[in-house]
Amino acid sequence: MAELLYQGHGSFRICTSEGAVIYVDPFAGEGYDKEADLVLVTHEHYDHNQVDLVHLKPGGRICRAADCLKDGKYRSWTECGVKIRSVAACNQNHPKDQCVGFLMEVDGRLLYLAGDTSETEEMTTELSKEPIDYAFLPMDGIYNMGREEAQRCAKIIHAAHTVPVHMKPGALFDEETAQAFQAEGKVIMRPGDTLNW
Repeated sequence: MAELLYQGHGSFRICTSEGAVIYVDPFAGEGYDKEADLVLVTHEHYDHNQVDLVHLKPGGRICRAADCLKDGKYRSWTECGVKIRSVAACNQNHPKDQCVGFLMEVDGRLLYLAGDTSETEEMTTELSKEPIDYAFLPMDGIYNMGREEAQRCAKIIHAAHTVPVHMKPGALFDEETAQAFQAEGKVIMRPGDTLNW
């Protein structure tokens, strides 16, 4: 069985059914006790790149945005049995040439971990065509899009489920924003909650 642990803010730990461990944007919360095969970093802001929290397995590695986006080309690859595709992420606080989000196919589920972003053209031209099971969208309204823009993006992407994350600077989670967010198939995950499939 695969598991996604929401650690809070924009941090996630994914364990595959085969035992691979992948962290995305380590910074927040608990759950850094498992050694990692792979650490994915969407961009180099301090609240997404605390890779020292993670212990790597022998042969484990860290893959940063700069490794996934070169000369305007987004990288796609398979690692640990997971298909990974970097995608556009940007806004006024996050330059497009320095940030990525990730599409990850883990044990038959397609996850969209948006990183820090606002609405992008690629949400319409690319992501809307993907059968995304879970989209994790930031919505702090300061460094990223606010709740209303995130709702519009959720409608464009039309994932089966959308999870509000990265909701309030300095907080792992914000209940008020999560409850107010409206999207078809909305799922609220609080720090420490898991998805299993």
